[in-house]
Amino acid sequence: MLAAFQEHIGKNFPKLKQERFVLACSGGIDSIVLAHLCKTSELDFVLAHCNFQLRANDSMADEEFVREAASSFKVPFFVTHFDTVGYMDKNKVSVQMAARTLRYKWFAEIMQKNQIKTLVTAHHADDNLETFLINLSRGTGIDGLTGIPASTDAIARPLLPFSRNEIEAYAHTNQIDWREDKSNEETKYLRNKIRHDIVPLLKELHPTFLANFSITQSHLQHTSELVKASTEKIKEAHFEENDGIVSIKVSVLLNLYPLKTYLHELFKEYGFTAWDDIVDLLSTSSGKEVRSRTHRLVKNRDSVLLTTLASVNEQSYAIQEEETEILHPIGLRFEEVTEMKSAGSEVLYVDKKTLKYPLTVRKWKNGDYFYPLGMQGKKKLSKYFKDEKIDVISKDKQWLLYSAEALVWVIGRRGDNRFEVSDATENIIKITLK
Repeated sequence: MLAAFQEHIGKNFPKLKQERFVLACSGGIDSIVLAHLCKTSELDFVLAHCNFQLRANDSMADEEFVREAASSFKVPFFVTHFDTVGYMDKNKVSVQMAARTLRYKWFAEIMQKNQIKTLVTAHHADDNLETFLINLSRGTGIDGLTGIPASTDAIARPLLPFSRNEIEAYAHTNQIDWREDKSNEETKYLRNKIRHDIVPLLKELHPTFLANFSITQSHLQHTSELVKASTEKIKEAHFEENDGIVSIKVSVLLNLYPLKTYLHELFKEYGFTAWDDIVDLLSTSSGKEVRSRTHRLVKNRDSVLLTTLASVNEQSYAIQEEETEILHPIGLRFEEVTEMKSAGSEVLYVDKKTLKYPLTVRKWKNGDYFYPLGMQGKKKLSKYFKDEKIDVISKDKQWLLYSAEALVWVIGRRGDNRFEVSDATENIIKITLK
């Protein structure tokens, strides 16, 4: 196994031979064997151990075992202690999710403080099979079937080609000790049940089941790359972005087949899961929307608009008379001038005496109205937005400048007649959108 490991490192992970990395070590057979392989291969690494304080004395014994391993390997050792139960209670997550979040956050901190670019973990071929079966049981797309990636920008998994049997054989041959986590034997956890009850039966079906599975998964990974390439071409050609809003023609989406599969690939990265609702959105009326936890898709005439899901902000931001500039929530500059020069969408001139301080900046509400500059009479803001063909998302992003209860400026778009500079104006305020 050592020769195969070294060849694998040289071919697929050359950076591990060139620079120091963090090796995550629990003390179990997988990470201890990986540490032994790395040390024997004369790679430069540090050992990092997480004590989740979930198994009383056993947790402390694991920590001490890894500390001694680091000493025998003559490599630096990092350790931390987590209040895992407290984190679970506070964030309402499972023990597995809590442990994962805590450890990867800590690994990132170690890497940043020590200017280390890569974290190495001991995931192997059996872990990949278990992950595949977990995802399959829960329902998944092709990405869920491609398994654990061999590497990302910051994580390397050099044991993925090797089976649990190979790792155990290496440990016995080299008389390597390790720590057993008794909780790994409990089949109340899904992964453990798959590991102990299902995988052995699958391996009985064919003596080379794991190897055959790895070949199949490689084919799935290649297929996934083809899908990604096709999806990216569609995005490059038809996702038009302007001011943080992505617009896609409905006709383009409706011409895709199979439609739901394409919608999944195009929008899954934005957290969407209600694919039937998105299909229905394409044929519904303007203003309807579908939301994920982070984004929203809105029907707007012959297009759908994609944007991040900003929380609705009901606050009003006050501007005092002595303030000449604000930066939040929008950049505005106020200055008294003696004459008006050419104005545009980013500049508004108003009669100073018409302003009542403090001014306020806020988003629009139903019922808002104003007297559009250059027009006769009052107009509801909703009607103005419709006439100007301003889409739903842009309306929600629009900031308004108010003086008391009167709208001074639909910022960046239109001023109000009531604040217009006239021949009787004595002092002019120039308001500039930055």
